[in-house]
Amino acid sequence: MTPRIWLYPLLAWLLFAWPLKTLAKDSIEQQGDTLQYAVPAVALAATLFYEDGFDGSIQWIKAVVTTETTVYVLKKSVHKERPNGNCCSAFPSGHAATAFTGAAFIQRRYGWGYGVPAYLVAAYVGYTRIESDKHDTTDVAAGALIGILSSYYFVEPYKGIKITPYAANGSYGLMFTGRW
Repeated sequence: MTPRIWLYPLLAWLLFAWPLKTLAKDSIEQQGDTLQYAVPAVALAATLFYEDGFDGSIQWIKAVVTTETTVYVLKKSVHKERPNGNCCSAFPSGHAATAFTGAAFIQRRYGWGYGVPAYLVAAYVGYTRIESDKHDTTDVAAGALIGILSSYYFVEPYKGIKITPYAANGSYGLMFTGRW
C-alpha cells in the first residue's frame, strides 16, 4: 500500500486540532456539533490509512449518503417541532444519525474493540442534542437507528469472521462467515 502522505496533515487537523478547539468551549451544544463529524472522520481516515484499496472508503460513502438522504427526507416529511419551540425539523436527529453512522461503521468494519469507544462518543453526541433542547429521546433514537442500519447494510468486516443475526420463516439464529 502506498502511503497517502498528503492526508496526514488533514487527518491530524480532523482528529485533534478541530475537536479540541471546540471541546474547550463551554457549550455542550458545540461539543455535539464537533463530535458528530469526528466519529465518521475517524472511520473514513481508517479506510484511507489502514486498509489496502478503497473498498472501505466506498462502503463508508454509501453508508453516509444513505444516512444523510434518509434524515433529510424524514425532516422534510415529518415536520416535528423541536423541544425548544423552533419549528419543524426535529425528527430525526441528524447529529445522532451522523455520529452513529461513523460508530457503527467502525464497529462493523474493525470490531467491537474499536466500536465501543466510537459508540460512547456517538451516545454523547445524542446526549448533547437532548441536553441542548434541540431533540427529545425519540428523535435521537431514530437518528441513531438510521445511522446504525445504514452502516450495517453497506459495511463488511475488513478481515476476520462476520457474525450476522438472521430471522426467517420462524427461525432465528446467527450466521458466521469469514475471509481467509
